[in-house]
Amino acid sequence: MNGSAEQHSGDDVWAEPLPTAILVLADGTVLEGFGLGATGHAVGEVCFNTAMTGYQEVLTDPSYAGQIITFTFPHIGNVGTNEEDVETISMAGASGVRGVVLHSAITDPSNYRATRHFDAWLKARGIIAISGIDTRALTALIRDGGMPNAVIAHAANGQFDLPALKAEAAAWPGLEGMDLVPMVTSAQRFTWDETTWSWPDGYGRQTAPAHHVVAVDYGIKRNILRLLARAGCQVTVVPATTSAEEIMALQPDGVFLSNGPGDPAATGEYAVPVIREIIARGVPTFGICLGHQMIGLAVGGRTVKMHQGHHGANHPVKDNTTGKVEITSMNHGFAVDRDSLPATATETHVSLFDGSNAGIALTDKPVFSVQYHPEASPGPQDSHYLFDRFVELIAKNKAA
Repeated sequence: MNGSAEQHSGDDVWAEPLPTAILVLADGTVLEGFGLGATGHAVGEVCFNTAMTGYQEVLTDPSYAGQIITFTFPHIGNVGTNEEDVETISMAGASGVRGVVLHSAITDPSNYRATRHFDAWLKARGIIAISGIDTRALTALIRDGGMPNAVIAHAANGQFDLPALKAEAAAWPGLEGMDLVPMVTSAQRFTWDETTWSWPDGYGRQTAPAHHVVAVDYGIKRNILRLLARAGCQVTVVPATTSAEEIMALQPDGVFLSNGPGDPAATGEYAVPVIREIIARGVPTFGICLGHQMIGLAVGGRTVKMHQGHHGANHPVKDNTTGKVEITSMNHGFAVDRDSLPATATETHVSLFDGSNAGIALTDKPVFSVQYHPEASPGPQDSHYLFDRFVELIAKNKAA
């Protein structure tokens, strides 16, 4: 340039990149960004997740059905994806998550386990994503106003029917009263013997189980089943609508109630009578997440919708039975109201973030449950003892 000012013609102007995705909140707020993953549009509840790792596990967790996940960590997708970290039972099936909101564009994968770029993986699983969003501001909005309903849309040409999308977001009824378990539960009964992953061997197999556990699938995760198998259990997984008679016909030593999505009160319409019968028969029972809420309802308690929910892998929980604090993974928008529980339900765990209930145990039956996901590994193994506690309960009951 030889020190002279660069000359521009009148046609040489800066071109703003075209937004190819939008997030339309129910109140009419529109956030513009750049589309990733699948094209089209989907409606759901917007939540935020504070986990820095495990995005593939989060996006295949059936508990997120009906939700649009905002990741607060800015760099999502940088280690790619693989086939081993999928949590939903059906490798090809949809997990139910409606969309993903990201701050930064996805970079190329930089991990030896990666088999696919995150963007290609999102496309293959039919998940719509938007990047270029101020996720700090969106998180603050959720913190202050609660989890809004919204439509996420991605179109390569950047053309959107904004009035129609606003109307769809405003008209969606939300998760309260919504039973989403039918869209994620297994269609038929099956057995499970895969155990946990270890480097460099990968996953193992349970070849000498000591106990038989029937797991009721409300949206169960693979690693829950692996930890049950590792703890010495032969696991039979049954659909969410399986009757108490059908469960008892399998002669279980214990019953496990899984995680899952939606409003627990809605799922409880058909699940609670089954659980009440299992409890009445004195079968050792362990519940996680939605399973915890189902037990709370079965003993006469109630559940309430939370303001912003608990979604992340850094949630401290105190175990009142030992006095220890564990770092846990949480994903729930409803909680058990401790004040509604009967005297026979002891509060065993409590969230140290907001004091909400995180676990109960019955004093008159071999039954306990936790609100968080002990099969996840933020601690990394702070909560794995619960599976051993379940097996010990089974062994004690069999010996009686």
